Amino acid sequence: MGQWEFKLLYDGQCPFCRREAQWLQRRDSHGRLAFEDISTSGFDPSRYGVTQTEVMGVMHGVFPDGRIVRKVAAFREAYRVVGLGWLLAPTGWPGLRWIADRLYEGFARNRAGIGRFFGGPACESGKCAVPHGKNHNEPKVKD
Repeated sequence: MGQWEFKLLYDGQCPFCRREAQWLQRRDSHGRLAFEDISTSGFDPSRYGVTQTEVMGVMHGVFPDGRIVRKVAAFREAYRVVGLGWLLAPTGWPGLRWIADRLYEGFARNRAGIGRFFGGPACESGKCAVPHGKNHNEPKVKD
């Protein structure tokens, strides 16, 4: 296995997030995608220049040089690294990018309730509850 090309910061307490991380891990045959569970006690979001609230609010991904991408851009990069970038490429097109990010934000804000709707435990510890409302202190990162 070589050096990772992209790291996905995921919430291991969120069944949706955990399932997506596991699915991507199975497809990462070359070890180019790293994962870090933001729900563990040892996770320090300040290492990435974000707060726990910010990183719990939407998906974040990190490049080896420290650049951060958020929302659907993080998924696009993760899929690209495992060779499935074509699946999410349209979400980066002008117009569609904005729509994809808004849809994802709605999902992220409501993922606990959506999980309950599908009959599963929405959040094992209650830590994955995402506060409602816009955080005006968001870091300057590439979306």
